[in-house]
Amino acid sequence: MLHINELTYRIEGRPIFERATAGIPAGHKVGLVGRNGAGKTTLLRLITGEIAPDDGAVSWPKSTRLGYVTQEAPGGDVSQIDWILQADTERANLLAEAETATDPGRIADIQIRLTDIDAHSAPARAARILSGLGFDDAAQKRTCREFSGGWRMRLALGAVLFMEPELLLLDEPTNYLDLEGTMWLENYLTTYPHTVLIVSHDRDLLNRCVQAILHLDRGKLALYAGGYDDFEEARREKQRLEGKLRKKQEDERAHIQSFIDRFKAKASKAKQAQSRVKALARMKPIAEQAEDRVIPFNFPKAAKEIASPLIRIEGAVAGYEPGKPILRNLDLRIDHDDRIALLGQNGNGKSTFAKLVAGKLEPLAGSVFGTKKIEVGYFAQHQLDEVSSSMTPYDYIVELMPEATEAQKRAKLGQYGFGAQKLLTKADDLSGGEKARLLFMLTAFRGPHLLILDEPTNHLDVDSREALIHALNDFEGAVILISHDRHLVEASAERLWIVRDGTVKDYDGDMDSYRELMLSERGGKTKAKANGGDAKADKAEQRRTAAGRRSELAPLKKAIQAAEKQIAQYTKDLAALDAQLGDSGLYKRDPGRAQKLSIERGMIAKLLSGAEEIWLKATDDYERAAA
Repeated sequence: MLHINELTYRIEGRPIFERATAGIPAGHKVGLVGRNGAGKTTLLRLITGEIAPDDGAVSWPKSTRLGYVTQEAPGGDVSQIDWILQADTERANLLAEAETATDPGRIADIQIRLTDIDAHSAPARAARILSGLGFDDAAQKRTCREFSGGWRMRLALGAVLFMEPELLLLDEPTNYLDLEGTMWLENYLTTYPHTVLIVSHDRDLLNRCVQAILHLDRGKLALYAGGYDDFEEARREKQRLEGKLRKKQEDERAHIQSFIDRFKAKASKAKQAQSRVKALARMKPIAEQAEDRVIPFNFPKAAKEIASPLIRIEGAVAGYEPGKPILRNLDLRIDHDDRIALLGQNGNGKSTFAKLVAGKLEPLAGSVFGTKKIEVGYFAQHQLDEVSSSMTPYDYIVELMPEATEAQKRAKLGQYGFGAQKLLTKADDLSGGEKARLLFMLTAFRGPHLLILDEPTNHLDVDSREALIHALNDFEGAVILISHDRHLVEASAERLWIVRDGTVKDYDGDMDSYRELMLSERGGKTKAKANGGDAKADKAEQRRTAAGRRSELAPLKKAIQAAEKQIAQYTKDLAALDAQLGDSGLYKRDPGRAQKLSIERGMIAKLLSGAEEIWLKATDDYERAAA
């Protein structure tokens, strides 16, 4: 178990943690959430020992291997696959020693240990992880130095996953992934066999992968059972109950105060009045829930309406060099009320297509009509680095609104969260989320007909992402969205276009079917024949074979699903009990209840163990039958 005990940590006198306490049971997957700047990354650094607390402690069993993705991207001339394999230093050392060992006893020990750690299957496992993160077979053999920083960070993530540590710490791992990589990681973490603590603002990831949410708020930690939606519901209910309790307490205080005021001057009631004064002093007020206000986003309507289509693309070819096209055969139209999400892994041409539509890239062939007559708001992550470091939000608004009054300028800045304390802050000193808001303001300032958002959420917390969804749904123009946040895509987009095989086309399925397609491809399954032979007959035979196989496997699959459902429920029950037993005051307040909860936890732990045994056997039977 990971123990965080009475943790206190300050930065320049400002408290980040104030006697924070939490416990994460072994094998649990927990999402660490909190507003930007709350201290989530700081907590990970305290856990790894990179920084030391002012007071309190973080502890876990000494034998536990800890894995954490550092911010240093791998480089050099070593291939991707070899770099991943080198991450397992024990395997590398044993293989090196096996080359030179001469003592028969030591040779035997080495071979036994290599078998124990499944060393000989390591290259295949490393290749599967790299494939899931978007590196095809050719990319895995290329050197690290040939890739950009974002791809290298994917490689660093892959190395940590390959190590399979007992305590895995992940800090916004999806920031370096595309939607496809995010879906693969989500699937991978769901079956990860050890403890995971993940900082993420991706609602879908937190709903699908974790069994509990660790909430960091105002220096305190609170553990909630379930995924992010469960956490939100539990927190709302807690706030509602505390509000009712606070109202009841305020009424009681008023009643006591009324008694004191009426009877403290009467000798016969003086003693009773005095006891009421003491009772009032002992009554600790229930704190008001001071929620941080989420600043909404504002995307103004275009000043002049334009009839559909806004953009018409006919036979276009897109690329950066003549003779080297990235996208071909583009025949598409964008209407004034379209909400389009672009699917496809990084490197397929999504950003190239976005630049073509935005008028930032001329077609190599064919035609793109409409880009000159419409106002396009274009947001891309790389633009954050292009924001002038010495300029303030106020400097930008002065450039954009030179004739406006001071009140109008400040009102505009206030709409994007730049109040009196932030409007004169240099861009270099703004947080990532604040820089993103500044860029949103610049993107939408002139009232675009078309908004193109390329990975807009990397620096936004969960609540800000929800605010962005509301703003996009209220926006009266067209939207093209590129994002690894599935929740954002599903809540904002009405059409899906897929970018692959050198072109852009409508995708008929939904996000669930796309997820299945992507996992099938990244899992290494063979694709159906595209051409040649009797394709219809082949497909019919495949369907008949698949139907027969499904019929044979159905009972086993049902047993697996039933066991998984039990495991999920028992795990959730254990997390709820652990949260209660983690309250150190419980043992003093109600030792009988503490004992009862401990007994209940032991019973559920045994049930969980039994369900896991059933799941293992059913899974083994299923895999043998499916082979």
